[in-house]
Order: sequence, then structure tokens, then C-alpha cells
Amino acid sequence: MLFARKIQNINKDKVNFLKNMPRIVGVTIPDDKRMEVAITYIYGIGKTLGKEILEKTKIDLNKKAKDLSQQELSDLKEYIEKNFKIEGDLRRQIMINIKRLKDIGTWRGTRHSKKLPVRGQRTKTNTRTVRGNVRKTMGSGRKPSASPT
Repeated sequence: MLFARKIQNINKDKVNFLKNMPRIVGVTIPDDKRMEVAITYIYGIGKTLGKEILEKTKIDLNKKAKDLSQQELSDLKEYIEKNFKIEGDLRRQIMINIKRLKDIGTWRGTRHSKKLPVRGQRTKTNTRTVRGNVRKTMGSGRKPSASPT
């Protein structure tokens, strides 16, 4: 009985915690981080683009996400949705581009389909785990001496 009550309290705390966290374009932004960092949690927005967006919407870079007003949040959402392709749309576009490369049979397309590095990286020593070639490093080659019993 006591255990069930504790679980209910924990679940209520989680729900309240998630309610307070701001959501931008379907992504929950961590409210304890500065906006400069928190906005990079959105797929397709890095540091540079994040700074640019915050400057355009006149939001302080050092302001915490939990301190944003509803007006600032709505301005930020509106600006991002109007000007940038992010999250699902961006992922879909990248998938379509890779599929197109595979269909027309380009070098990059074949590398993608074989799950090998596409941009000219070496494969002799790196990308072992991707290729399924996991080599174990050897010791000195000597067997340990037998211990006396």
C-alpha cells in the first residue's frame, strides 16, 4: 500500500515536471539549461544557427528556458517554423536524398547501401565495428609461464 502510494507521488512529480518544460516544434526543451544550449536539442539546429535564431527573436542567450515568457516561446516557435526545415521534415528530406543517390547508382549511394563511410575516410583501420570486422588486439605473443602447483 505504502509502495503504491510512493509510485503515484513519483508519477505525479514526473507529470508536473514535464508540464513545466517548454516544448518547441514537438521537442521538449530542458528548462534548466541556457537557451543557447537548450535550442540545440532540436534536430537541425546547431550552435551557430541557434545563436542566430535567438538574436533574431531578441531572446537573451544566457536566459534559462524555464524563464521564457509565453510571448517569447510563441515568437521562437513561429520564427523557427517559418524559416527552417527541422525535425521530421529534415529527416525525411535527408532520407529521400540518400534514396535518390542509391536509385541512380552513384558511388555515394552504393557506399550508403553497403553501410560504409561515404566521404572518403579510410576503412583499413577505422570503421571496424560498422563493417563487422572487430579485431581483438594481441598481447606480446608470449604465453604466460605456468604457475607452480
